[in-house]
Formats: sequence, structure tokens, C-alpha cells
Amino acid sequence: MSQVDKQLEDTKAQIEAEIPSDVSVTDVKYEGPELVVYTRHPKAFAQNGDLIRNLASKLRKRITVRPHPDVLSDPREAEERIKQVIPEDAGITDLDFHQDTGEVVIEAQKPGMVIGRHGSTLREITQEVGWTPEVVRTPPIESSTVSNVRNFLKQEREERRDILERVGRTIHREEMADEQWVRITTLGCCREVGRASFILNTAETRVLVDCGDKPGAEGEVPYLQVPEALGAGAQNLDAVVLTHAHLDHSALIPLLFKYGYDGPIYCTEPTRDLMGLLTLDYLDVASKEGRTPPYESAQVREAIKHTIPLEYGDVTDIAPDVKLTFHNAGHILGSAVSHFHIGDGLYNVAFSGDIHYDDTRLFNGAVNDFPRVETLVMESTYGGRNDYQTDQEDSERKLKEVINRTHDRGGKLLIPAFAVGRSQEMMLVIEQAMRNGDIPEMPVHLDGMIWEATAIHTTYPEYLRDELRDRIFHEDENPFLADQFNHIDGGEEERQEVADGDPCIILSTSGMVTGGPIMSWLRHLGTEEESTLTFVGYQAQGTLGRRIQNGWEEIPISDRGNGGGGRTSTLTLKMNVETVDGFSGHADRQGLENFVKTMNPRPEKVLCVHGDERSVQDFSSSLYHDYNMRTFAPKNLETFRFK
Repeated sequence: MSQVDKQLEDTKAQIEAEIPSDVSVTDVKYEGPELVVYTRHPKAFAQNGDLIRNLASKLRKRITVRPHPDVLSDPREAEERIKQVIPEDAGITDLDFHQDTGEVVIEAQKPGMVIGRHGSTLREITQEVGWTPEVVRTPPIESSTVSNVRNFLKQEREERRDILERVGRTIHREEMADEQWVRITTLGCCREVGRASFILNTAETRVLVDCGDKPGAEGEVPYLQVPEALGAGAQNLDAVVLTHAHLDHSALIPLLFKYGYDGPIYCTEPTRDLMGLLTLDYLDVASKEGRTPPYESAQVREAIKHTIPLEYGDVTDIAPDVKLTFHNAGHILGSAVSHFHIGDGLYNVAFSGDIHYDDTRLFNGAVNDFPRVETLVMESTYGGRNDYQTDQEDSERKLKEVINRTHDRGGKLLIPAFAVGRSQEMMLVIEQAMRNGDIPEMPVHLDGMIWEATAIHTTYPEYLRDELRDRIFHEDENPFLADQFNHIDGGEEERQEVADGDPCIILSTSGMVTGGPIMSWLRHLGTEEESTLTFVGYQAQGTLGRRIQNGWEEIPISDRGNGGGGRTSTLTLKMNVETVDGFSGHADRQGLENFVKTMNPRPEKVLCVHGDERSVQDFSSSLYHDYNMRTFAPKNLETFRFK
């Protein structure tokens, strides 16, 4: 008998000793980080809400109780009774019964009403029908991404259970190492922005944190070939942790499966969906630009299939000696500060990912309160000594002034925006400004993936700022559904109509003007002196966006993908060019300092990463002098031992 089987046998005996004698446990399994308990008496567990809580506390495991297939009621009868239990206002749109696991997936417009106070309605459902309910939200805006991900995971349910069982057995394997140490190796994003990737190593475990590309620098990828990473074989990775879905952190996650990785990816649920959206688009853009993509869509599906979503605040075993907890990073939907607790109190490391410290219209500010952190790996995008952004109120005032000036000239405002994060922030600012009469009412056209990304935001309102979530939840005032917003889905023909029409606002990808529909808009509007190109997000070195921001007027425009056979011509830019700071999803210098200064507890060491050379060195030096902590501005391929 293996060590894991012995563990499960002992756990089953422990559970049976804790529960009433007339309640049976037929099987106990690991599925990923969860312990799944099968029983012929699911109603008894449901009637006693404290039973599972006490077991989880005693066993220090996340526990799911499922009915043994023998005791399940007929799905047709169960459906009728479930609909009687759940209030009609919940807006049930689908019920999907899974005989193999005894679960019923309930899709509803208002999941909170299906769950009930402290899960009371869920327990009532199990008491009534025996099935274990799982609840998902019906997207208020139809999302092909959410629908495709859910349908794909449903089709792959059986294989996914096999994956989870295998992962669960790996997590709970016997520790083999005789010694204890903690190391971090930098594979990318050091003294540069982009290709974020790190290896967190213990004597027992190897975890990859992020695996992104570098915007504007084709072919510059993380140093995955080194022995600490995939050089020793992808199968030697125990886990992959993804902080958020932006391509400079996620683009090459599917590549790992091409190299033979077959383990879990831990991220939040919205990050999983956004990763699918952005990586498939990444392949599409590469194809349209005549580049050979580094992987195929099959590997994107593999990545989604291997994802284990975690919620903020859930402490989760991901290896025999590593626990992971995600906390809100305030950067984009589902972005997470990733806290690793290593060993039995041996060491604690937090990776900030990308953060925004203060509240924005879209998100609550980043969390920096942890039980313990000895080392912080900290983004430094705006870490330079002069990298201070205007505050939100001033930024919004300036944006409204730019919109009004452009409208008065009869021009159009073109905003290159990241599909995820900045676009939704812009939508909220513009919607309120029009509602308050601060700017004239006019169409707001959303091009590229912005509409689809917005639909994903509305699927997960619990990840949005409290006030915005409440508007969507309780007041039926979803600002993303305002009449002004128009999804551009008619391609070049519709763009030409907009370009020939009245004043309007256009939000278009890509945010750094590195390709995508923004290039078409520059062709249509670039020579109009009355129109304005307005940057609201970070423009990385080497991108066309940074060059335009720095004063370039001769712009190379490729006809590839527009019937031009791939010819490149030069456009003389006559549009006004404006930059409105303060809308970045990254904290500015003050926000970065405040994150570290108010961190509880304050870390002993900080690795300053994800910024150009000047930014990381300025920020590292400042933290050292002001807070007397050991700081580093590492280069790529450095390894740090912490224990």
C-alpha cells in the first residue's frame, strides 16, 4: 500500500470516528487540494452544517461531501424539487446533473440567492434531493469565452477528475528530502518589463510562478531551458502559479504543455477564463502577422483543463511542503498577490505580481496583510524616483477635458487600451461623465476583445470593487450595459462607417499599439488634425505606443490582414497625441512604497523586479535607505537562497 493510500485509509477512519454512527462514509479521495468524502447519507451532512466545518478544521483540509451514486434521486424529480427550494428571483437558467459525482451544477442570474445565507439554501437542496449543488453565474453579457470554457470542462469532466486525483496524490505524497532550503531563480522580467517568470524551489518542490512574453520584443522569452526550470524536464515541475492573465505573465503557459508538463495551474477563476481569451488571441495575432506561433490552440485547451481555480483567502496545499494563498492585487480582474508558506513554519515568500495599491473605480486596492512574509518579490514598473502619477480625480478631469476639446473640434477620440482592465476602467469613467453631463452624449465604440473581456468582468462581479459589485448585484444598474457602448463586430466596413461619422470615442486594442485593430484605426483617423490619440496605460520600451508618445510622427503601418498582402507603408500622424496618467493598473512610485511601508508584517528582504533598469535600482535603493531592509535589483538568471 502506498503512503497516500495509507493516508486516505487513516483519514477515513478519523472521519468515521468523528461522525454519528448511523452516517456512513463509502470512500475518501484526494481531488487536487481537496479531500472528497463519499457517503450514502448526504442529507445527514447537510442537516448538520457544523459537521463539515469541524472535520475541515480537525483534518486541516478543504472538504467536499458527495453522495454515493446509489442514493441519488431521479434528476427529473430532483429538478422539480430544486426549483421549489430556490427563490424564483434567483433566475435559474440551467441545471446540469452529473451522475458520476452526484453533483448538480446550477446556473443562475443571482447565485447569492441559490447559496443562501451562510450556504443555507445549498444545504436545503442537499437535504431535499441528496445531490451536491455547485453554483455558477449566468453572465449578464453573453460571453463566448465563459460559455466555451464551461462547456469544454464539462466535456472533459472525466479526464479532469483523473488529473485532479493524480495531482491530489502528488500533493499528499511522502516528503523525501533530508534537508530544508528555499531558493528563487529569476527567469525573466528582471531590469525589464515583460516575460515574467520565476522558479520557487525547495528541497522537495519546484514551482513556476508566471510564464509570459515581452511586449514589442518578438522572440524574447523566459529562460525556461535552464536546469532550474525545464532543463531538467517539464515533469519535474510540481505546480505552476499564475498571478494574472496579462500576456507578459501568461502568454507562454500553454507552451509548458508542448514541452511535456502535465501538472496543475493555480490561478483565480477569472484569470483562467481571461488566460484562455488572451492566449487564443495571441495565436490569432501571430498568424495574421505571418509569425509562427510558439504553440497551438490544443495546448491552450490543455492549460484550461489543468487549471485549479482558487478564491482569495483560501489557504491551499499545492505540494507536501508548500501552501499557497491568493490575495487581491487590485491590478486586473482576478489578479493575485501570491503568498507561499513553506514547510512547517520554515519560510514565507510573497510574489506581488502586478499591483495597484489604492482603490480604483474597478477594484479594491491590493492586500498587503499576511501572517508572515520574510521575502517579497515586488513589481517596480513605476519604481523610478520621478514615477508619480496624477491622482484619479485629476486624471478623470484631464480625460474629460480632452474629450470635450476633441468633440468641440468635431473630431474623434481614439484610446489604445488593454482589453482587460484599462478598457473597463475607461468605460466606467465615461459612462458616469455622460450620465452627469460632464461630457456630451456620444457613441463609445469598443473594438478588439474589449466587449468579450467586459462580459467576463460581469460574470465575476465578486472580484470587482465593493461599490461596483453592489450596483451590479443589488441595484440592477450594471454600468457596462449603458446604451452608449457599441461593440464593433462588423470589421473594416463598420470601422469605415465610424470614421466617416460624427464625433465619438473609440476604445481599441492593443494597448501598446503593437498590432490588432488599433492599427486599422490609425489608418482611418491618423491624418485627421481634429481627432486625438490618447494614451491611458503603460507603454513599454520598444513598442510603437512608446515611440508615438515620445514624438514619432512617421508611423509604419502594415496592410497584412487587410487585403494588402503584407506591405508596410508609412503614415504621417497628424492627430493630436495626449497622455493621461493615473489610469494605469500599476501602482506609481508612492503606491509601491506604501504597499511595502504598510505591509504587515514588513518583509526582511525585497527583490525589485518587473521594471526597467533605472526603475528597479531607484526603488531598491529607496527601500534600503528608508526602511532599512535588504533589497536587490536582480538580473535574469540569478538564484537567491533564503534558508
